[in-house]
Amino acid sequence: MRRLLRSLLVPLLLLSAASGQDNPQPQLQPRTAEPAKPSGPDREISLDVQVTDKSGAPVRGLQQQDFAVLDDKRPQNIASFHAVDNGGDSTTDPVQVVLVVDAVNTGYNSISYARGELKKFLLQNGGKLAQPVSLVIFTDTGAKMQQGSSRDGNALAALYDQYETGLRILNRSQGFYGATERFDLSLKTMNQLIEYEHTQPGRKLMVWFSPGWPLLSGPNVQLTYKESQQLFNTIVGLSTGLRDSRITVYAIDPLGLADAGGVRIGYYQEFLKGVTSPSKLNLGNLGLQVLAVQTGGRVLNSSNDLTTEIANCAADATSFYVLSFKAARADRANEYHAIGINVDKPGITARTRTGYYAQP
Repeated sequence: MRRLLRSLLVPLLLLSAASGQDNPQPQLQPRTAEPAKPSGPDREISLDVQVTDKSGAPVRGLQQQDFAVLDDKRPQNIASFHAVDNGGDSTTDPVQVVLVVDAVNTGYNSISYARGELKKFLLQNGGKLAQPVSLVIFTDTGAKMQQGSSRDGNALAALYDQYETGLRILNRSQGFYGATERFDLSLKTMNQLIEYEHTQPGRKLMVWFSPGWPLLSGPNVQLTYKESQQLFNTIVGLSTGLRDSRITVYAIDPLGLADAGGVRIGYYQEFLKGVTSPSKLNLGNLGLQVLAVQTGGRVLNSSNDLTTEIANCAADATSFYVLSFKAARADRANEYHAIGINVDKPGITARTRTGYYAQP
């Protein structure tokens, strides 16, 4: 575990393909990024809220008075409110979809299948995408990403084809040590994506194709006090960085029906509760699916129609609400607060971030 913790501090090389909004070109340039850090004493908590009916369709036309915000179950005054109902197609409320292909935690056959499904999504409607899309290819050697985004699905599919030779998983040690290596690579890549997306305007729907990161949980996994403190700081940094960058995470399992009914696909639910202190931490709290739920995203599995699953995630860009409230001052650093959103309408479900870390 000490090797794992030391490696959390070493940034990966992030390669960026310089691109324009309309015609991305695969020009790779080295780029480094540091892990996201807590934002400090800012008490403004901004939330992107997805509201759907029983069929999963977006609910439009709601007003501020229809919402109630709870901070640790205490009602809060809504400081600002507005509805986004244009697909994020504006300069004031831009939305982009970030597609992350995870070749580190996914077998080659599943990656090949996901590749075909992702290309089908990009080429729908003659390659005319409803929202700007960017690509990230995550492999053992690092992550390659397209800097900027594009609505040209044909150009993005062509760019994706040029990365095909990079989708190979290197032979590495198996068992627990192999899992810690994959876990470490996954965390560092997420941190780098957060750092980059923090510089981009608007909301980002980050769709991650992966059966999940190793949860590394069990009776044989024991953390020292120092390790627990370091990993707690990692959780705080991830939570704050994802919120500040306005990233909503979606986890799509490319294994499809091969995973249906398995215990593994629901195991992440054991770790959804917010971590209040280092002593309450479990490595499972850093799972990909856990981050998806905690950012207000979705976990999708047991489907062989990944193209439709991608479209369902991207549909969250078409209509949502943005509201904010002033957080109470914390009594201590990194004090966890649970967030609740209630909508005063029957049969309505609201998804948003499940918590945040407050500062004194």
